Amino acid sequence: MYKANKSICSVIVFLVAILLYSFSEAQISPRLQKKIDAAIHSTYGIEAFELRKINVEVELKDTLPLLLNGDSLFEIIQDTNVIGYLYLGEAPSMKQMFDYIVMFDPDLIVKKSKVLIYREDYGQQIGSQRWLKQFNGLSSIDVPIYGENIDAISGATISASNMTKAMADALKSIALLKKEQLLP
Repeated sequence: MYKANKSICSVIVFLVAILLYSFSEAQISPRLQKKIDAAIHSTYGIEAFELRKINVEVELKDTLPLLLNGDSLFEIIQDTNVIGYLYLGEAPSMKQMFDYIVMFDPDLIVKKSKVLIYREDYGQQIGSQRWLKQFNGLSSIDVPIYGENIDAISGATISASNMTKAMADALKSIALLKKEQLLP
């Protein structure tokens, strides 16, 4: 009898933990955070900075093409100045998802995009800065289109087209957040 009650209690505790975890905000893994920090250091040429979350109301989140959770949109702060913005997202490759960031300058122009973690053997070419630099300088009025104003990549068609779509969605979302005055 005691073993049965102990097992039931263990299952209940486990289920409660899963339930609480599912309602908490997503957390950035230490591995991913290290890659984000390195990208900010190299892109903005700074050592000390703070990432401050930008909270978006639920009603507005539903109108955006991007998925915004608690850990996806940030101001990059140095001292007390906003030196840029960062969006952390995921996009599909052939079978897996890959993690990427888009860094914006204070005027919301793409400063740099970077694939942080790519989980497949094929299509890794999308992580090349030579290809990703096509997005640099784009603003919320630009529309990147794979194969038209963004070069195609042989052997990475799915990943490259999904990265292009993710960038287009990021730019549309930035435009909507600007319109709602959540961003300058």
